[in-house]
Amino acid sequence: MTARTRYFVIASLLVLMVGLGTGLVAYYVGLPEGAFTRLGGPDELQLVPRTASLVAYADVHEIMLSDLRQKARQFLPVREDGQKEFETQTGINIETDIDHIVAGVVPEVSPAVPFGGVVLARGRFDDVKIEALMREHGSDVEDYHGKRILSAGKGEGPRGGLSLAFIEPGLVAVGSTSLVRSAVDLKNGGDNATANAELMNRVRSLNGNAWAVGRFDALAAQGGLPAGLATQLPPITWFAASSYIDSGFRGVVRAETRDEEAANNLREVIRGFVALAKLQTASKPAIKSAVDSLDIQGTGTTVGLAFDVPGEAIDALHSGARPK
Repeated sequence: MTARTRYFVIASLLVLMVGLGTGLVAYYVGLPEGAFTRLGGPDELQLVPRTASLVAYADVHEIMLSDLRQKARQFLPVREDGQKEFETQTGINIETDIDHIVAGVVPEVSPAVPFGGVVLARGRFDDVKIEALMREHGSDVEDYHGKRILSAGKGEGPRGGLSLAFIEPGLVAVGSTSLVRSAVDLKNGGDNATANAELMNRVRSLNGNAWAVGRFDALAAQGGLPAGLATQLPPITWFAASSYIDSGFRGVVRAETRDEEAANNLREVIRGFVALAKLQTASKPAIKSAVDSLDIQGTGTTVGLAFDVPGEAIDALHSGARPK
């Protein structure tokens, strides 16, 4: 693999992580007006507990059809075994059956299971086929408050294993067993994420076809971050990221710190990163425009990093990465 190929692979993977990261949550556990409530967030947030440390959204249908995703798919030698296995196990085709998803991560009281996760997928689902396939693969079925819950395994800890439930026509919940049950309970009302004013204020500030908001300090405290990362950064409380993916990708990542001193320290860290990136790409036109789009923002205790990579830059990067 040439150096230019590596640059394109890295850039494309970053795009896929931002745009489809919540899709990975669906497997392992950058906004259409119709998907949002009067409160300023997706309807499905009403099925996520108020105590969620992180919520995320992705317009899967739009991202899957985007020019950027098609380019990346053609170029990258990425195997989609996980996606195919998910379809084999559940009968759900991520590319064609799902319109959008909302994911929630909730802290766990048990040290053995620091977090529980749930993904709420809106789309077109064949309930009979899904249940038959999951039964075929050994899933248990239970009736919970009038809803059928299929559990793939009991798992460890109080949240149990991976489960799936049909909340209503066109809406399924997949994730930790107790959080799937919680989604069923919250369908009839209750203390959900939309009642968390701090969380919702940040959700309302975002736009794009993929975003995430979370309590950085809570995730760090529960060991939900890579080893050493939290200790190398100034103290951060909240973070938010949003992106819009079409022929290119643009968006912003924001962090809120405990005080202005921590924010200034974080800005210095980011400035150093941006300066190093610009230095290393000065002689590489194919990716220089992408790095040049990085813009450090924010005042007080808020720090932001915006980016805007147009389709033309992606095309240039793609052309430069092709084998000679």
